[in-house]
Amino acid sequence: MESLFPNFELSPISTKSPKPASFLLPSHRFSSLKSRTITKKWSVSVPCVCSSSPTVKKTESKLHSNGQDFIKSVGKGVIGFAAAATALASVCYDAPAFAESLTVAFPVSRAPEVNTVQRTLVEAWGLIRETFVDPTFNHQDWDLKLQQTMVEMFPLNSADVAYTKISGMLSTLGDPFTRIISPKEYQSFRIGSDGNLQGVGIFINIEPRTGHLVVLSCVKGSPAARAGIHEGDELIEINGERLDGVTSEAAAQKLRGTAGTSVKVKVHSVIIYALSLTAMESSRDAGIREVNLPREYITLSPISSTIIPHKTPDGHLTKTGYVKLSAFSQSAAIDMANTILDMETQGVHSYILDLRNNPGGLVKAGLDVAQIWLDGDETLVNTIDRDGNMLPFNMVDGHAITHDPLVVLVNEGSASASEILAGALHDNGRAILVGHKTFGKGKIQSVTELHDGSALFVTVAKYLSPALHDIDQVGIMPDVQCTTDMLNSPRDSLLKNESSTSSLEADSCILVAEHELDIQESGGTAS
Repeated sequence: MESLFPNFELSPISTKSPKPASFLLPSHRFSSLKSRTITKKWSVSVPCVCSSSPTVKKTESKLHSNGQDFIKSVGKGVIGFAAAATALASVCYDAPAFAESLTVAFPVSRAPEVNTVQRTLVEAWGLIRETFVDPTFNHQDWDLKLQQTMVEMFPLNSADVAYTKISGMLSTLGDPFTRIISPKEYQSFRIGSDGNLQGVGIFINIEPRTGHLVVLSCVKGSPAARAGIHEGDELIEINGERLDGVTSEAAAQKLRGTAGTSVKVKVHSVIIYALSLTAMESSRDAGIREVNLPREYITLSPISSTIIPHKTPDGHLTKTGYVKLSAFSQSAAIDMANTILDMETQGVHSYILDLRNNPGGLVKAGLDVAQIWLDGDETLVNTIDRDGNMLPFNMVDGHAITHDPLVVLVNEGSASASEILAGALHDNGRAILVGHKTFGKGKIQSVTELHDGSALFVTVAKYLSPALHDIDQVGIMPDVQCTTDMLNSPRDSLLKNESSTSSLEADSCILVAEHELDIQESGGTAS
């Protein structure tokens, strides 16, 4: 990639009296998501899972909105707004959006690696200045913040320490999702289009309320799953290193490694902790355990499915299509469409879409999946930009693959694009939601690869459901909780797929979902 700073020059400075460098920074702001100028753009690879299934030929359904390119760009992780500068020079752009300029002075480090991070800081600062969803920057002077952080960087000799200064600066924005990751972490983040990685099979994220690293889910059959690590478990240490203040990307990098090696993980297990309390164990370390996990080749597939034979209350035997979507990759919608079309040919009459523990992914993929189930010109999601402008995203002449009854399963691990999809299907009257309240991530990020190979994640908008429900830090409450108390009799053991029998038969949410499907098919009113 060509550097943003081809003519960057270092000025001789004294450590006793640092000479400031003047940066002339073009200042521009988007009035709304409807008019957006991209001055430079870099393509960013986002983890996806390539499908070898045949291409689906179906009626095209399009999104309609003046800002549809915004969702498209964010969904693909492509946005790269250029807002950078070179020392003692100004950057010229060919875009007409710049109406004013800002001069910022700060001392330029003599340490080459720190100087490189200083350039990165200017670039990141500019991106945030022009795109961050909160134009008050958490009620602080963002321009002054740049100068203060540059002064703090000046005496440093380590790039790693300099990056922590940037992270500290970003933390003052009050948004845990706006963050920077180092070049090494970013390369790890870009898993590759084949969906394969070498690791232990854990999906992790930072719980924004506590700042702790928690397990969202484990890949079925992975070393983590075999070791009994579960959703909600908190990661405390990796190879003896405490994870306080460590980002999810940095932790993931530590967990990954060459297949055949191993990694030692200390976890606070919610299940073990509950058992300890039951046993009246008062030990401070109750629920904390250390496990040695072998690293293996992990294959990520966004779709898994099976057909569940189901006996209705009147004794008829029907087929329910169970589809679990684990992530929103670039292939999610086409894989989902192929799966549904195949099930339709097998006589399926109702569906359960499982979004539990789906941490999200590409926003556009979530919208594309929604269109598989909806007709007409329904609103799929509403976005609100930094100036408070609300922009709906509507389908144009949508044609659903199936109109069969649908239940969507959600829980605390359903986040971001999962919540967009669940909200779209629920608010448009297409599906009943069953499970537990969702995670509550109602923010949309852009992902920009910076000049040094690092990556900046910036929250650029918030979204509301079609019915204008605020999801951020609130989540979506399902129509029905997962409890079998409402069922009068145990479910018959009807699954033919033995590999799915134990897990699905023991899943109370599946039982409740089938009960809700019976109500829909009988013409009753779902709760």
